[in-house]
Amino acid sequence: MKILHIDSNHPLLLNQLNDLGFTNHEDYTSSKAEIQQKIHEYDGFIIRSRFSIDAAFLDAATNLKFIGRVGAGLENIDCTYAENKGVTLIAAPEGNRNAVGEHSLAMLLSLFNKLNKADTEVRQGKWLREDNRGLELDGKTIGLIGYGNMGKAFAKKLRGFDVTVLCHDLKPNLGDENATQVSLSELQEKADVLSLHTPETSSTINMVNSDLINGFKKPFWLINTARGKSVVTSDLVLALKSKKILGAGLDVLEYEKASFENLFSDNNLPKAFQYLIQSKNILLSPHVAGWTIESKEKLAQTIVDKIKAKFY
Repeated sequence: MKILHIDSNHPLLLNQLNDLGFTNHEDYTSSKAEIQQKIHEYDGFIIRSRFSIDAAFLDAATNLKFIGRVGAGLENIDCTYAENKGVTLIAAPEGNRNAVGEHSLAMLLSLFNKLNKADTEVRQGKWLREDNRGLELDGKTIGLIGYGNMGKAFAKKLRGFDVTVLCHDLKPNLGDENATQVSLSELQEKADVLSLHTPETSSTINMVNSDLINGFKKPFWLINTARGKSVVTSDLVLALKSKKILGAGLDVLEYEKASFENLFSDNNLPKAFQYLIQSKNILLSPHVAGWTIESKEKLAQTIVDKIKAKFY
């Protein structure tokens, strides 16, 4: 079987597939159109996020048996069309779930203890102890929307704290020893923290909007290490201004699919984002929750293992 790799990954991915007898070709520079012209030559295709795999591309891939995405989600692939054509879809959420769980916890603890703000002030010669008095996580109720690989990993990290963990998911009977599955309304009634762990789908885009936010009984903290388009940024800002949301840790943003740097160089910052970057109760990171030294290796290994199990 011939496999085309269009994104660089941990070297074990190529090395182990070569050892298994697969023929591997790499093309990290050609355009989507150029790759589409030759994709019919390949049985497998491995991608991260360089471009979307749509119906036209899949129609050109006449010999394609699988697509491997070295990441957690498959939203850059027309999954229904691919599956209807008999193409096996392989993702690797197991590979970076631990990293996402740790990053979610790190963001929450940093927000509660004002570490981002305090660090900046100390570097400026300010020693403001009372202004940086923190909150303790113990005694709080953490609500998770989405209880798959990522949600379960975060819930596991929370076991060392005296907290109540609730989860809400479209699928039933997912609760376990680390989280109790509840309705959305019960989660909104009890949660002090909302953490998102959902894929990008038609039902999760713009999911966190004013209606959902205002349905929470108490002011709450928001953590989003899932997908940027799940949160309506302008509605988040309104909630921050009204103190319905007390602060937010955002690893993902709804703007990131555009050239993020150009938002700054072109003086084209959306007003809602201008508010976020000026707010001391906002913690931002560049979509790196699942992006650790260890997860790079684990993601690649997961893809190899799944290809081996299915096609070797």
